[in-house]
Parts: sequence; C-alpha cells; structure tokens
Amino acid sequence: MTGTGTRTGTEGSGPGGYAAARLRLLTEEARSGPSRRTALAELTDDWLAGLFTTAVRREGRAGTERPPGEGADGRGEGPPSGVSLVAVGGYGRGELSPRSDLDLVLLHDGSDPGAVAALADRLWYPVWDLGLSLDHSVRTPAEARRTAAEDLKVHLGLLDARHLAGDPRLTAGLRTTALADWRNQAPRRLPELRDLCAERAARQGELRYLLEPDLKEARGGLRDATALRAVAASWLADAPREGLDDARRRLLDVRDALHLATGRATDRLALQEQDQVAAGLGVLDADTLLRQVYESARVISYASDVTWREVGRVLRSRAVRPRLRAMWSGGKPTAERSPLAEGVVEQDGEVVLARTARPERDPVLPLRAAAAAAQAGLPLSPHAVRRLAATARPLPTPWPAEAREQLVTLLGSGRPTIDVWEALEAEDLVSRLIPDWERVRCRPQRNAVHLWTVDRHLIETAVRASALTRRVGRPDLLLVAALLHDIGKGWPGDHSVAGEIIAKDVAARIGFDRADVTVLTTLVRHHLLLVETATRRDLDDPATVRSVAEAVGTQNTLELLHALTEADALATGPAAWSAWRGSLVTDLVRRVSAVLAGDTPGEPEPAAPSAEQERLAIEAHRTGGPVLALRARSEPAPDGEQPGDPEPLGVELLIAVPDRPGVLPAVAGVLAVHRLTVRTAELRALELPRDVDDEGTILLLDWRVAAEYGSLPQATRLRADLARALDGSLDIAGRLAERDAAYPRRRGWPAPPPRVTVAPAASRHATVIEVRAQDAPGLLHRIGAALEKAAVRVRSMHVSTLGANAVDAFYVTTGAGAPLPERDAVATARALEETLRG
Repeated sequence: MTGTGTRTGTEGSGPGGYAAARLRLLTEEARSGPSRRTALAELTDDWLAGLFTTAVRREGRAGTERPPGEGADGRGEGPPSGVSLVAVGGYGRGELSPRSDLDLVLLHDGSDPGAVAALADRLWYPVWDLGLSLDHSVRTPAEARRTAAEDLKVHLGLLDARHLAGDPRLTAGLRTTALADWRNQAPRRLPELRDLCAERAARQGELRYLLEPDLKEARGGLRDATALRAVAASWLADAPREGLDDARRRLLDVRDALHLATGRATDRLALQEQDQVAAGLGVLDADTLLRQVYESARVISYASDVTWREVGRVLRSRAVRPRLRAMWSGGKPTAERSPLAEGVVEQDGEVVLARTARPERDPVLPLRAAAAAAQAGLPLSPHAVRRLAATARPLPTPWPAEAREQLVTLLGSGRPTIDVWEALEAEDLVSRLIPDWERVRCRPQRNAVHLWTVDRHLIETAVRASALTRRVGRPDLLLVAALLHDIGKGWPGDHSVAGEIIAKDVAARIGFDRADVTVLTTLVRHHLLLVETATRRDLDDPATVRSVAEAVGTQNTLELLHALTEADALATGPAAWSAWRGSLVTDLVRRVSAVLAGDTPGEPEPAAPSAEQERLAIEAHRTGGPVLALRARSEPAPDGEQPGDPEPLGVELLIAVPDRPGVLPAVAGVLAVHRLTVRTAELRALELPRDVDDEGTILLLDWRVAAEYGSLPQATRLRADLARALDGSLDIAGRLAERDAAYPRRRGWPAPPPRVTVAPAASRHATVIEVRAQDAPGLLHRIGAALEKAAVRVRSMHVSTLGANAVDAFYVTTGAGAPLPERDAVATARALEETLRG
C-alpha cells in the first residue's frame, strides 16, 4: 500500500471514520490471523496517508494555505517532494496486532524544518487522540543513517521500512541505504545482534518453558524471529526455513487474541488470560494453547541456534585471509573431515555424514550420529539431520543391540545430549524412535516446582542421571528409566500407572530382555516412592519399610531407584531436592536394603530420652511452662553436587511442656508468627523420673525448622510467645489472619481445593492422615486446631512443601495410643478437609 486513500474516501480520513472501521474489523469473527493483520495495516495505511495529504495541502512546505487542486509542490496533485511518511519495525512488516504500536518516521530533505515540524504535529496528534501507541521520529535521510549506525535497534527497524505517503524517492533511498549499510557492516553488527539476543534471553527466559511467557521478548519469541530476518537480509547466513513462518504466524495469532482479551498492549500471556485467549483462537483449552506456543518457540529457538552457529562459522572463515587458506590447503581451500564413527565425521565444528554413508541401508545411523555428536560435544549439522529424516529406514522391532547401545551412549553424554536431542526433535526423529514421545512433547507442567516441560524434564533427568552412573551396576537401565519415568504424563490418570504400561512396550521394542523390562517398569511405576515415603512417613515404623521393600523387590532395583529419585528431583528444580530430602531418602534406602538382605525390623521400642530432653522435661515440670532449645544441624552436599559449605538441614527445636490441650496448634502458630518453616515434627509423652517430686507427664516435641527469611529468632522470645499462646494472652489466630490477608496470591488463578485422605495400611501403630493444600501462613496451626477439636493425639507429622503446595502426613491415635477406628478416621479426615476449605 502507498496510501492512495481508497478507504478514507468512503470512511473519511478523520479519526471518527477510522476508529469505526477499525472497531468493525477487530470485531469481525470471520477475520483473524494474517488476514486481519493485513487488513488492519491497510486500513491504517490509508488513514495515515489521508492525514498526511490533508496536512500537506493545508500547511504546505512554507506553511501557507493553498487553493484546492494545487499540490504540495504547487504543480497539481502529484506527491509532495522532499517529505515522506514511512512505516518501520512491525508496522513496516504489516504485522499490526490490535494494540500494536505504530512505528513511524517522518522523513524530510531538511529544506524547511519549521514546516516539517508543523506537519508532524498534524500527523501525531490524531493518533494520540485515538489512544493509539505511537513510536515516532522526524529525521532527514542522513540523520536516520547516523542514528542507525549508533543504535542497532533503529537499524533493525529501518530494514523493514515501507512507504506510506509523500515522496517515494526519499523512502526508496532510505531503504536502499539502510540495507546496503547493514550488509556492509554485517561482520560487526551481527555479533552485536547476537549478544543483544543472548542478553535478552538471559533476562526473559525461554519461551517454551515458561508458564507465563512473554511472546515477544523471551527466547524463541517474536524478537528472535525478527532477528533471523535481519540475519537473512545481511546475506551472510540464513535460517532454516522449515516451519519458521508458521511458528511466527502462530505467535502473532496468540498475541492478537491476547490483545483482544485484555484490551491492553501486552505480550505476556498471563495465567488468568490463557483460557480466554484459547477460546478466542478456538483452541481446546489453556494447556493446548501453551503447547502450541511452546512448539512455535521450539522451532524459532532451534533456527536461532543453527543460524548463529552458521554466522560464527562464516565470520571465523572470513577472519583467515584467502591466500593463507589456499597455502594451507595446497592451493584450494578444503574443509578437513575427521572420522567420529562409522558413517559419521566432524567437519568445520559440526557432525555431518560421511560421503560413504548410506542412511537408506543403515537404520542405526541416526542414533550413531547423535551419540557421536553428544560424545564429542559437537552440534549435529541440520543438513545431516534433514537427510537422515528423509532417507533413513525405520529400526526393526526389537532394535538391534547396536541401536540400544547408541541410545544409552547418547543419554549418558551429559549436557551435550540436550542440543543433540533438540536437533533430532526438529525433524521429528525422536517420535519415530519412541512414538509415545509425541504425547509429552512441549507438554506444559502447571506446577511452579517444575522448571521444564515434560519432554525437556525427561532429558534433564537423563543428564542428571549420567552423573550418577558410577553408583549403579546397570547404568543403561538407569538412563533409559530416566528418559521414560514421566512418559505417562501424556495420558489421563496416574502418570506412574500409565507410564508403567508405556515403559513395558518401549523397553521391549528397544530390545531389553524380560528381566530388564521388569526392572524398568518397576522403576517407572515407583519413581516417586522413595521421596514420598521418606518425607511423609514414619521411617521408624516397620510397616513403612516393609511396604517399600515389597514394592522394590531386589537390591539392584533399589540401587537404581535411589539414583533415579535423585536425578528426577534435581532435574525438577531447586524446590524439589535438598540435603535434607537427600538424607531422608538415604536413611530409607539403608533401612529397605537391610530388609531385602534378610533382616527383619523389630517393633520399635520407645527410645530413652537424651540427657538434654530429660533436662528440658524437668525444667518444664518445675516451671509449669514451656522450655526449649535450638540447635543448628547441617550435612555435606549430596553426591553429584559441587562440594562447598555444608548445606543446612534446618534447626532442631526441642520443646518440653506439661501435657495439656492445645499444645500442637499453639506451637505451630508461634512458629508461623516467627516465620519458621516446619519440616518434620515428632511428639512423645515422657513420664518424669521417680526421683522427681509430683510425678507428671511432659510432652516432648522434637521439630526440624528453618527460617523463612533472615536469621532465626532468639530462643527466649520464642519461649515467651509460646507461654502467652498457651495461656491465651497471645492472639495467634488474629496475628496469622493479618499475615494471611497480606500473603501474595495469584489473581484470577484460584488454587485447587485442599484434599484430606486416610492412607490405608500405612502403619500398625497409628492412623496416617494425609493433607494436600495450598501453602499459607498458619496452615499447620489450623490443622493442629482441627485435630485437637477432633480429640485425637498427634504422634508425629512429616511436612513437605513443594513450591506453593503443602503435602503433610499426620500419624494420629486415640487418647489410649491406638489407631483410630476406620469410621472415626474417615470422619476426622472429612472434618479436617471442611475446616481447611472454610
């Protein structure tokens, strides 16, 4: 479009006519995607061209009124010379979303700055009056060129310059100059652009893994797609074209729907808007929407990786003088090729296929090439991957031994595995090898604990497992289990149960024998068993240890499951693993190993109180109030982590208080007021020694706590507040209500309701009640108060917080110390759930 005014003739060039036409266009359900963006750009072109023509006629180059029929140059109705209106950036590309900025340059020859300034006012103010965002400048071609030389972003915008109105020769000259400068300066400007992209990626994160992604700024977003266009315009390198235009179009479509849903110029796809955006696009649900966004970002990210690698290769090649290259190569430059494996060579920093390779006759070649690349820490050439995808024959079922070995080698190569896997994904080779992979590819995980999508988490787990292979006798089973442990998340229901079925089929197809298939399915089925049991069950209870031993079956499987548990947690995110969790899992593994070796755990006998516990109990009896002691504990970092300062396991808090109602909610409430996080807690009744006057029962509470912020409070202050809470002079509920009101919550995204269940046959000595709820200040206080109201005794509790989710287990008994009758247990759980929902 050049602004001929065809629409403005019917709609009127004033703001009212344009605004009405714009509104009709944006509310037409039949028009969406590229068609609507193009139509919106054309409508805006005509309106701005009309404004320009009217302003030029009225102001003139000298600022005087002209009679009708006289052009801006005084010679009729031709376009005015010496001034033009130019669209740049996204508007220059014709990519107008409903709330996009209008990027405009008023270009002039510098002959009459005063008239140009008046013309600019007549253009900009109508745009502002409509509430449209405007990014504008007034420059001569020389000023535009000078600014572009100083500001990379300005230069990028000028690459998409498009004429709207006025003197087309000015616009054409600017375009020609901007492109010529860009190509001439490419060796200097492209590294600058690459650094700019890397800095933005470090700041905004990876679009394909974020639950609330920025569609424009995050890595793999629209900014990167524009950068790839700029690289192509330099003629220095080009991006892989396959799927790139479609990926960019999908992201633009999502941004259009986001603008319409929010009425704002935003690029961040917030959680509370995702359902509405999905509905606007006719997509099934928010998860499907996110998956499409992630797929698009994956395509753009991979194209960026390949493109910047090619840019680096070209620039390095240009840095060596052609004459020297000719001398080194005997007169003709040739690329050196080093063999890596059968049919696979290294050339110019990439892994490519050998000239003698025949993918159509060698079905193992894709895995062999991938394994060789990962082992060498080199990227797989996109041309090689494309050829493999087009010509390689499918592997037979079951796979030959070499294929299985190459897969294990690929998975055990550490960090380089990730980039190689991405290259295979780009041509859908992974889904050919493992058909069930398609269901987990780019699948979001709506849990703040998880850093990655399901597919990337599986690869991250394999990478973590590769560092633990020296701990196990069958590293191949560990690595394949890491790859498959969450494969069931692509199916409805319990992903561990679904994953067991899938793993059995995949393991048999890969070529493992029946015994190995059994081990792999056990690992996938029970990959959460150790960490959940260690953090939510009483490890001193023989029933707990026996149940794990029965599920695991053998020492070798236990060894593999221990390593898989650690790798899975480390690959999930920082909140999923710590030295504390690691120590609990290790303790559980030690106990289970003893049972598998033939030891029979006896019934636990009450441990004798330590000297410190006895001292605290006597003092509590003497004073009639609570006494306590704080003791910090730490352990070295777990295997596979960098050595350094010991990681704190928390602080051991010992409390002794005369037995009375309300102890648990009072202690939990005081700790919450002091911003202390409870990790584990045990309660026991201690009868005082016979030589103490006035025999009585003292409650001993042995809790592991950690400071939520800063340092720990003083023990004297904790003791004083606990005494006040027990005698009723400290309003715990009121203090916690104030904190709860200020506790940050995600707007528009209500947390799932709490769930309270009775764990069947979890212990012979107590009833285990599990609570899953949104973490919040005072949650343990509310639970303790509810259990107190239900007239049950809490023997111990095991607290686990994952992100915003609390997963707690309470071992409760009757007043006589026996497990609750089934009916009472169900009633207690139901009452507790109703309390938490309230």
